[in-house]
Amino acid sequence: MTESNEPLAARVQRLEDRCALEELIARYALAVDDRDLAALGALFTPDGAFRSRDGVMNARGRAAVLEQFRGRFSALGVSYHFSHDRILTFGERPGEAHGLVTAHAEVWRNGRALIAALRYEDTYRRDEGHWCFADRLLSFLYYLPVDEYAQALGDQLRMRAYGDRRPADFPESLPNWRLYHGGS
Repeated sequence: MTESNEPLAARVQRLEDRCALEELIARYALAVDDRDLAALGALFTPDGAFRSRDGVMNARGRAAVLEQFRGRFSALGVSYHFSHDRILTFGERPGEAHGLVTAHAEVWRNGRALIAALRYEDTYRRDEGHWCFADRLLSFLYYLPVDEYAQALGDQLRMRAYGDRRPADFPESLPNWRLYHGGS
């Protein structure tokens, strides 16, 4: 256990903030799967953004984020999003934090069952006393039909949700991955 010179009240506040961020992340998955636009909107700051690394999604501002989700929901049937690990960091600016969240999703899209492994790179900010998403950047390890999973995992073209085959967002693009595998 590490010792901290930080006052007890500040340490307790940090723990409460972590719990609130964990709940924010969980509420996001439930709101998406339940198609609860009111709950989803409340999770973003008024100027919040939801983007994807491939550029397919790029909404800024709560109203635009909700409109983008309406469009996504029109293409999706039932879905189930679940998060796994979270790395939450607090910076120098009070009321702001950052996170890396790993997750999976199961979706019904265009008459097919698809699965996705993804990461969210988040910026969180307090808005009216509550933690919200100020920016959420989505990246995919894969997004593909279930029946293609076994073959596709070994292929760099693991993005197959849009009717074509595209390169995955990670890990091949990550600097450490490229360095390890002898690339630049």
